[in-house]
Amino acid sequence: MTKRVFEAWKGSNKFILGGRLIFGPDARSLPATLLLIIVPVALFCVFVARHLRHEFSSYNAGYAILVVAILFTIYVLILLSFTSARDPGIVPRNLHPPEEELRYETTISADGRQTPSVQIPRTKEVMVNGVSVRVKYCDTCMLYRPPRCSHCSICNNCVEHFDHHCPWVGQYIGQRNYRYYFMFVSSSTLPCIYVSSMSAFYIKILMDNQHGTVWRAMKASPWSVALMIYCFIALCFVGGLTAFHLYLISTNML
Repeated sequence: MTKRVFEAWKGSNKFILGGRLIFGPDARSLPATLLLIIVPVALFCVFVARHLRHEFSSYNAGYAILVVAILFTIYVLILLSFTSARDPGIVPRNLHPPEEELRYETTISADGRQTPSVQIPRTKEVMVNGVSVRVKYCDTCMLYRPPRCSHCSICNNCVEHFDHHCPWVGQYIGQRNYRYYFMFVSSSTLPCIYVSSMSAFYIKILMDNQHGTVWRAMKASPWSVALMIYCFIALCFVGGLTAFHLYLISTNML
C-alpha cells in the first residue's frame, strides 16, 4: 500500500489531522506561547475590564472594552496558527542525487591501486532572470538549493527564503508563512498597548474616585500594575522584532 507523503517524511516535522497541519519538532513550545497571550488578557478581563464597565454612562460602552480585548486576542491567535501550522516553504528532497551532475573520478592510492569514486560538485552556476547565480548542493536533501534557500538543521529540511527557526511558534519562518509571522509579531503589539493603556486608565479612575495618590490606587489594583509591567516587557520584545523585520522588508533583505 502506497504511503502518503507525511507518512514517509524524512524531516523532523510533526503532522496532525492526517498531514493537513505541519509543525516543527519543537511544537511543544506552542502551549507556552498560548499561555503568554491568553493568561494576561484573561486577567485583564477579570480584574480590570470588569470594573471599567461601570465607569461609563452607557453600559454597552463598558462592555466594548471587554469585546475589543477578546477580538484582539482572537486575531493574534489566528495569525499564530497560520504561522505555526502551515508549510513554510519546504523544498521537496530528492530520493537520489541528480545523475546529470555526477562526476566519476579515479583516485590512485600509495600502493598504486585505482579506486573509482563518484563526486558531486558542491556548487554550480544557474541563470536567474539573465543573471548567473551560484547555488550550493545539499547533501541531506540531495538537491541544489534554489537562490535564497537554506537548510534548517532543526527541522532537517531545505526552506525557500529561510529566515530563522522560531521556537516560540514551533516552526521555521520561510517564504510561505513569513507574511503571517510578520503580521503575528506586529499585531501582538496591539493587545499590549491596549491592555496597558486600559490598566493605566483604571488606575487614574481609582485615583479620582478615592481622591488618593498613585500609590494608593496601585495598591487598590495590583493586577493593573502587574499587567502594565508585563505588557511593557512584551512590547519591548515584539515591538523590537516588528521594527527589525520592517527594516529587512524595506531593504529587501528577505
